[in-house]
Amino acid sequence: MNLPLHHCIKPGIVHNMAFPACMKGEGPVVETIRTILADPYFEVIEFTWIKDPAARAQVKRMLAASGIDARYAAHPRLLTQKLDLNSLDPAARARAVDEMKAGLDEAAELGLREYVLLSGWDVAPERRPAAMDALEQSLSTLCAYAADRGQNIVLEVFDREVDKKCLVGPAASAREIAERVKRTHRNFGLLVDLSHIVLIPETPAQALLPVKEHLVHVHIGNAYIGPDRANPVWGDNHPRFGYPGGLNDVPEIAEFLRVLLQIGYLKADGSARGAVSFEIKPVGDEDPALMLACAKRKLGEAWARL
Repeated sequence: MNLPLHHCIKPGIVHNMAFPACMKGEGPVVETIRTILADPYFEVIEFTWIKDPAARAQVKRMLAASGIDARYAAHPRLLTQKLDLNSLDPAARARAVDEMKAGLDEAAELGLREYVLLSGWDVAPERRPAAMDALEQSLSTLCAYAADRGQNIVLEVFDREVDKKCLVGPAASAREIAERVKRTHRNFGLLVDLSHIVLIPETPAQALLPVKEHLVHVHIGNAYIGPDRANPVWGDNHPRFGYPGGLNDVPEIAEFLRVLLQIGYLKADGSARGAVSFEIKPVGDEDPALMLACAKRKLGEAWARL
Protein backbone atom coordinates (compact mmCIF):
# COMPACT_ATOMS: atom_id res chain seq x y z
CA MET A 1 0.00 0.00 0.00
CA ASN A 2 1.54 3.28 -1.12
CA LEU A 3 -0.73 5.41 1.05
CA PRO A 4 0.43 6.40 4.54
CA LEU A 5 -0.93 4.07 7.22
CA HIS A 6 -2.58 6.90 9.14
CA HIS A 7 -4.49 7.88 5.99
CA CYS A 8 -6.65 4.78 6.44
CA ILE A 9 -6.11 3.59 10.00
CA LYS A 10 -6.53 5.13 13.45
CA PRO A 11 -3.90 3.16 15.40
CA GLY A 12 -4.78 2.40 18.98
CA ILE A 13 -3.58 0.55 22.06
CA VAL A 14 -5.27 -1.33 24.90
CA HIS A 15 -3.58 0.38 27.83
CA ASN A 16 -4.30 -2.17 30.55
CA MET A 17 -2.75 -4.97 28.48
CA ALA A 18 0.37 -3.01 27.57
CA PHE A 19 0.69 -2.04 31.25
CA PRO A 20 -0.82 -5.01 33.12
CA ALA A 21 -0.01 -3.52 36.55
CA CYS A 22 -3.07 -1.33 35.90
CA MET A 23 -5.42 -4.24 35.13
CA LYS A 24 -7.24 -4.10 38.47
CA GLY A 25 -7.83 -0.37 38.36
CA GLU A 26 -4.79 0.49 40.47
CA GLY A 27 -1.06 0.98 39.97
CA PRO A 28 0.67 3.60 37.77
CA VAL A 29 -2.48 4.45 35.84
CA VAL A 30 -1.86 8.16 35.35
CA GLU A 31 1.81 7.83 34.39
CA THR A 32 1.27 5.04 31.87
CA ILE A 33 -1.79 6.62 30.26
CA ARG A 34 0.23 9.83 29.91
CA THR A 35 2.94 7.85 28.09
CA ILE A 36 0.44 6.76 25.47
CA LEU A 37 -1.30 10.12 25.16
CA ALA A 38 2.05 11.80 24.52
CA ASP A 39 2.82 9.46 21.61
CA PRO A 40 1.48 11.01 18.38
CA TYR A 41 1.39 7.60 16.69
CA PHE A 42 -1.67 6.58 18.70
CA GLU A 43 -5.09 8.03 17.96
CA VAL A 44 -7.14 5.63 20.10
CA ILE A 45 -6.65 4.43 23.67
CA GLU A 46 -8.68 1.84 25.56
CA PHE A 47 -8.35 1.61 29.30
CA THR A 48 -10.25 -0.01 32.11
CA TRP A 49 -11.54 0.99 35.54
CA ILE A 50 -9.65 3.55 37.59
CA LYS A 51 -10.55 3.12 41.24
CA ASP A 52 -9.02 6.34 42.57
CA PRO A 53 -11.39 9.31 41.94
CA ALA A 54 -8.46 11.75 41.91
CA ALA A 55 -6.67 9.66 39.28
CA ARG A 56 -9.86 9.53 37.18
CA ALA A 57 -10.14 13.31 37.32
CA GLN A 58 -6.52 13.69 36.27
CA VAL A 59 -6.94 11.23 33.39
CA LYS A 60 -10.04 13.10 32.24
CA ARG A 61 -8.06 16.34 32.08
CA MET A 62 -5.24 14.63 30.17
CA LEU A 63 -7.68 13.14 27.67
CA ALA A 64 -9.16 16.56 26.98
CA ALA A 65 -5.70 18.01 26.38
CA SER A 66 -4.55 15.15 24.14
CA GLY A 67 -7.48 15.08 21.72
CA ILE A 68 -7.29 11.29 21.54
CA ASP A 69 -10.26 8.95 20.99
CA ALA A 70 -10.66 7.16 24.34
CA ARG A 71 -12.74 4.04 24.94
CA TYR A 72 -13.59 2.00 28.02
CA ALA A 73 -12.56 -1.67 28.33
CA ALA A 74 -14.83 -3.36 30.86
CA HIS A 75 -13.32 -6.84 30.59
CA PRO A 76 -11.32 -6.69 33.85
CA ARG A 77 -14.44 -5.74 35.78
CA LEU A 78 -16.06 -8.96 34.59
CA LEU A 79 -13.11 -11.36 34.48
CA THR A 80 -11.44 -10.50 37.78
CA GLN A 81 -14.77 -10.85 39.59
CA LYS A 82 -15.88 -13.93 37.59
CA LEU A 83 -19.11 -12.26 36.47
CA ASP A 84 -21.22 -13.72 33.64
CA LEU A 85 -23.62 -11.69 31.48
CA ASN A 86 -25.31 -14.83 30.15
CA SER A 87 -25.55 -16.76 33.39
CA LEU A 88 -28.66 -18.89 33.64
CA ASP A 89 -28.79 -17.96 37.34
CA PRO A 90 -30.86 -14.73 37.39
CA ALA A 91 -29.15 -13.44 40.52
CA ALA A 92 -25.67 -14.01 39.11
CA ARG A 93 -26.62 -12.36 35.83
CA ALA A 94 -28.08 -9.38 37.69
CA ARG A 95 -24.78 -8.91 39.53
CA ALA A 96 -22.93 -8.82 36.21
CA VAL A 97 -25.38 -6.30 34.73
CA ASP A 98 -25.14 -4.08 37.82
CA GLU A 99 -21.34 -4.13 37.61
CA MET A 100 -21.51 -3.11 33.95
CA LYS A 101 -23.86 -0.26 34.82
CA ALA A 102 -21.31 0.93 37.37
CA GLY A 103 -18.68 0.79 34.65
CA LEU A 104 -20.89 2.78 32.31
CA ASP A 105 -21.26 5.41 35.02
CA GLU A 106 -17.48 5.63 35.33
CA ALA A 107 -17.09 5.83 31.56
CA ALA A 108 -19.64 8.66 31.46
CA GLU A 109 -17.75 10.47 34.22
CA LEU A 110 -14.65 10.30 31.99
CA GLY A 111 -16.59 11.40 28.91
CA LEU A 112 -16.19 8.04 27.10
CA ARG A 113 -18.86 6.90 24.63
CA GLU A 114 -17.60 3.46 23.55
CA TYR A 115 -17.91 0.73 26.18
CA VAL A 116 -16.34 -2.63 25.35
CA LEU A 117 -17.28 -5.85 27.14
CA LEU A 118 -17.42 -9.61 26.54
CA SER A 119 -20.02 -12.32 26.85
CA GLY A 120 -20.08 -14.85 29.66
CA TRP A 121 -18.86 -18.40 29.45
CA ASP A 122 -19.98 -20.97 26.94
CA VAL A 123 -22.32 -23.73 28.06
CA ALA A 124 -23.26 -27.18 26.80
CA PRO A 125 -24.70 -27.04 23.24
CA GLU A 126 -28.23 -27.85 24.39
CA ARG A 127 -28.14 -24.88 26.79
CA ARG A 128 -26.77 -22.33 24.32
CA PRO A 129 -30.19 -21.09 23.15
CA ALA A 130 -31.10 -20.22 26.74
CA ALA A 131 -27.69 -18.60 27.29
CA MET A 132 -28.09 -16.53 24.13
CA ASP A 133 -31.51 -15.38 25.37
CA ALA A 134 -29.94 -14.38 28.69
CA LEU A 135 -27.11 -12.53 26.95
CA GLU A 136 -29.59 -10.69 24.73
CA GLN A 137 -31.51 -9.57 27.80
CA SER A 138 -28.35 -8.35 29.52
CA LEU A 139 -27.07 -6.49 26.47
CA SER A 140 -30.47 -4.93 25.78
CA THR A 141 -30.65 -3.70 29.37
CA LEU A 142 -27.16 -2.22 29.08
CA CYS A 143 -27.88 -0.64 25.68
CA ALA A 144 -30.92 1.10 27.14
CA TYR A 145 -28.89 2.29 30.12
CA ALA A 146 -26.06 3.47 27.86
CA ALA A 147 -28.36 5.27 25.43
CA ASP A 148 -29.42 7.69 28.16
CA ARG A 149 -25.76 8.80 28.33
CA GLY A 150 -25.08 8.81 24.59
CA GLN A 151 -22.93 5.69 24.92
CA ASN A 152 -22.52 2.59 22.77
CA ILE A 153 -22.11 -1.03 23.87
CA VAL A 154 -19.43 -2.99 21.99
CA LEU A 155 -19.19 -6.77 22.39
CA GLU A 156 -15.77 -8.29 21.76
CA VAL A 157 -15.57 -11.75 20.18
CA PHE A 158 -13.54 -14.34 22.12
CA ASP A 159 -12.61 -17.99 21.72
CA ARG A 160 -15.07 -20.70 22.70
CA GLU A 161 -12.88 -23.75 23.32
CA VAL A 162 -9.28 -22.78 24.21
CA ASP A 163 -8.91 -20.22 26.99
CA LYS A 164 -11.66 -17.70 27.79
CA LYS A 165 -14.27 -20.15 26.40
CA CYS A 166 -16.92 -17.49 25.88
CA LEU A 167 -20.40 -17.94 24.46
CA VAL A 168 -19.52 -15.40 21.73
CA GLY A 169 -17.72 -16.97 20.07
CA PRO A 170 -17.59 -17.96 16.41
CA ALA A 171 -18.73 -15.47 13.79
CA ALA A 172 -22.18 -17.06 13.50
CA SER A 173 -22.84 -16.46 17.22
CA ALA A 174 -21.53 -12.89 17.00
CA ARG A 175 -23.78 -12.11 14.04
CA GLU A 176 -26.77 -13.70 15.76
CA ILE A 177 -26.45 -11.69 18.96
CA ALA A 178 -25.80 -8.46 17.05
CA GLU A 179 -28.90 -8.95 14.91
CA ARG A 180 -31.00 -9.76 17.95
CA VAL A 181 -29.86 -6.81 20.06
CA LYS A 182 -30.07 -4.34 17.17
CA ARG A 183 -33.71 -5.14 16.56
CA THR A 184 -34.45 -2.81 19.47
CA HIS A 185 -31.18 -0.95 20.14
CA ARG A 186 -28.98 0.72 17.55
CA ASN A 187 -26.18 1.66 19.97
CA PHE A 188 -24.55 -1.76 19.70
CA GLY A 189 -21.65 -3.15 17.71
CA LEU A 190 -18.97 -5.83 17.59
CA LEU A 191 -15.22 -5.92 18.09
CA VAL A 192 -13.17 -8.63 16.35
CA ASP A 193 -9.66 -9.45 17.58
CA LEU A 194 -7.07 -11.14 15.34
CA SER A 195 -5.58 -12.94 18.33
CA HIS A 196 -8.96 -14.45 19.23
CA ILE A 197 -10.05 -15.61 15.79
CA VAL A 198 -6.97 -17.82 15.43
CA LEU A 199 -8.08 -19.58 18.64
CA ILE A 200 -11.64 -20.23 17.43
CA PRO A 201 -10.16 -20.97 14.79
CA GLU A 202 -11.36 -18.82 11.89
CA THR A 203 -9.65 -17.03 9.05
CA PRO A 204 -9.98 -13.24 8.81
CA ALA A 205 -12.53 -13.66 6.04
CA GLN A 206 -14.56 -16.18 8.04
CA ALA A 207 -14.50 -13.94 11.10
CA LEU A 208 -15.13 -10.58 9.45
CA LEU A 209 -17.38 -11.02 6.44
CA PRO A 210 -20.42 -12.35 8.36
CA VAL A 211 -20.32 -9.43 10.83
CA LYS A 212 -19.19 -6.59 8.58
CA GLU A 213 -22.43 -4.64 9.10
CA HIS A 214 -21.93 -4.71 12.86
CA LEU A 215 -18.16 -4.17 13.08
CA VAL A 216 -17.14 -1.01 14.97
CA HIS A 217 -13.63 -1.80 16.25
CA VAL A 218 -10.83 -4.30 15.75
CA HIS A 219 -7.80 -5.48 17.72
CA ILE A 220 -4.60 -7.01 16.43
CA GLY A 221 -2.54 -9.21 18.69
CA ASN A 222 -0.70 -12.49 18.95
CA ALA A 223 -1.51 -15.85 20.55
CA TYR A 224 0.33 -19.03 21.47
CA ILE A 225 -1.17 -22.51 21.77
CA GLY A 226 1.97 -24.58 21.26
CA PRO A 227 2.80 -27.85 22.97
CA ASP A 228 4.29 -26.17 26.05
CA ARG A 229 1.21 -25.68 28.24
CA ALA A 230 3.49 -24.28 30.97
CA ASN A 231 4.49 -21.37 28.74
CA PRO A 232 3.31 -18.18 30.50
CA VAL A 233 1.61 -16.92 27.34
CA TRP A 234 -0.25 -20.12 26.46
CA GLY A 235 -3.80 -19.39 25.33
CA ASP A 236 -5.30 -15.91 25.17
CA ASN A 237 -2.43 -13.94 26.70
CA HIS A 238 -1.45 -11.62 23.85
CA PRO A 239 2.36 -11.97 23.69
CA ARG A 240 4.36 -9.52 21.62
CA PHE A 241 4.63 -10.02 17.88
CA GLY A 242 7.64 -12.20 17.19
CA TYR A 243 7.18 -14.32 20.30
CA PRO A 244 8.51 -17.85 19.62
CA GLY A 245 5.69 -20.08 18.42
CA GLY A 246 3.21 -17.21 18.13
CA LEU A 247 0.36 -17.59 15.62
CA ASN A 248 0.29 -14.03 14.29
CA ASP A 249 2.97 -11.90 12.70
CA VAL A 250 3.33 -9.68 9.64
CA PRO A 251 1.67 -12.05 7.11
CA GLU A 252 -1.37 -12.60 9.33
CA ILE A 253 -1.70 -8.89 10.12
CA ALA A 254 -1.51 -8.10 6.40
CA GLU A 255 -4.27 -10.59 5.57
CA PHE A 256 -6.45 -9.17 8.37
CA LEU A 257 -5.96 -5.65 6.99
CA ARG A 258 -6.70 -6.85 3.45
CA VAL A 259 -10.09 -8.17 4.54
CA LEU A 260 -10.80 -4.99 6.51
CA LEU A 261 -10.25 -3.05 3.29
CA GLN A 262 -12.40 -5.53 1.37
CA ILE A 263 -15.40 -5.06 3.69
CA GLY A 264 -15.01 -1.28 3.85
CA TYR A 265 -14.03 -0.99 7.51
CA LEU A 266 -10.93 0.70 6.14
CA LYS A 267 -11.05 2.70 2.90
CA ALA A 268 -8.10 3.52 0.67
CA ASP A 269 -9.50 7.00 0.02
CA GLY A 270 -9.39 7.76 3.73
CA SER A 271 -13.14 8.22 4.02
CA ALA A 272 -13.35 5.46 6.67
CA ARG A 273 -10.43 5.45 9.11
CA GLY A 274 -11.27 2.53 11.35
CA ALA A 275 -9.66 2.02 14.75
CA VAL A 276 -7.07 -0.79 14.73
CA SER A 277 -5.77 -1.26 18.27
CA PHE A 278 -2.83 -3.32 19.46
CA GLU A 279 -3.70 -5.72 22.26
CA ILE A 280 -0.34 -7.03 23.42
CA LYS A 281 1.09 -7.78 26.84
CA PRO A 282 4.68 -7.91 28.08
CA VAL A 283 5.95 -11.21 29.46
CA GLY A 284 8.04 -11.23 32.62
CA ASP A 285 10.41 -8.26 32.62
CA GLU A 286 9.84 -7.28 28.97
CA ASP A 287 9.85 -3.52 28.45
CA PRO A 288 6.42 -2.25 27.28
CA ALA A 289 8.07 0.58 25.33
CA LEU A 290 10.12 -1.86 23.27
CA MET A 291 7.09 -4.12 22.79
CA LEU A 292 5.07 -1.19 21.44
CA ALA A 293 7.89 -0.08 19.14
CA CYS A 294 8.02 -3.62 17.74
CA ALA A 295 4.25 -3.62 17.18
CA LYS A 296 4.38 -0.34 15.28
CA ARG A 297 7.08 -1.74 13.01
CA LYS A 298 5.10 -4.91 12.39
CA LEU A 299 1.94 -3.00 11.50
CA GLY A 300 3.90 -0.74 9.18
CA GLU A 301 5.48 -3.71 7.43
CA ALA A 302 2.12 -5.43 7.05
CA TRP A 303 0.59 -2.27 5.61
CA ALA A 304 3.43 -1.97 3.10
CA ARG A 305 2.68 -5.48 1.83
CA LEU A 306 -0.88 -4.63 0.75
